[in-house]
Amino acid sequence: MPALASISLEKPLEDISDDLGRSFAEYGFAIVRDHGIPQELIDRAEELAKAFFALPTDVKRGYHIEGGGGARGYTPFGTEIAKDAQVHDLKEFWHVGRSLPEGHRFSDMMAPNIWPKEISGFRETFEQLFAEFEKAGDTILRAIAMHLGLADDYFEDTVADGNSVMRLLHYPPLGDDVPEGAIRAAAHGDINTITLLLGAEEAGLELLNKQDEWVPVSPPAGALAVNVGDMLERLTNNRLRSTTHRVVNPGGKAARRSRYSMPFFLHFRPDFLIEPLPQCVDEGDNPAPPITAHEFLLQRLREIGLA
Repeated sequence: MPALASISLEKPLEDISDDLGRSFAEYGFAIVRDHGIPQELIDRAEELAKAFFALPTDVKRGYHIEGGGGARGYTPFGTEIAKDAQVHDLKEFWHVGRSLPEGHRFSDMMAPNIWPKEISGFRETFEQLFAEFEKAGDTILRAIAMHLGLADDYFEDTVADGNSVMRLLHYPPLGDDVPEGAIRAAAHGDINTITLLLGAEEAGLELLNKQDEWVPVSPPAGALAVNVGDMLERLTNNRLRSTTHRVVNPGGKAARRSRYSMPFFLHFRPDFLIEPLPQCVDEGDNPAPPITAHEFLLQRLREIGLA
């Protein structure tokens, strides 16, 4: 069985594209090193995220947008629930999305960002990090395109002005009152195209392999854990897998400390029609019908209680 790929984006893409593709086909995940996001920016972002989550609960709740589906601002602890789960996840988070100019054609689908006034430099830092995630995501998508036999810039137009979201995640220390069966993030698949995750070096992230075994995902410090989302799985007619994954509760001392991470959910643009690529459809296949990225997103958000 092939191992989870660990690839460097400093290498020529033609040298890594098939390793990446095979890892996504087998596991739905890969480790990506040398991704180009400056470590100084990552460190600054982590400190600002910690400062926000340390604010009083009533201050944080002031940034919760009722009826917003969690798309922007703050989502309180105990809100999100994985599809088919019985209890809520043990986390709180903040969402930063794309900033669109006034009158943009997607303005009715992407709400404006809001920013906490209590944390100096928050907006500047996270707008910069959002842009850096996009650059790294573009490079990874070029490698995926090459693996699929597409032009290396195939995905460029599909994600231009995409409804991408950066999530700042806080899993608080586990108290003695954790509901039975509750874990930090219950088993789920991601909705989007690909996810780029910073902060997965802290133990807890696990993927479900084809043998129905939970396998730890443990990137080295500073590296990204990258996984396929449901939209890319649908586009490739299940050739690249959107794998079920979770964040389990740690034991011992780790249970008494917070866990922080920053996933970037890279999305297709809302009007992109997701229909299986011809080279991914064999005779006798019954591929999923075409659906726009926006329709697909709304369908899935309803399933997890965020819309």
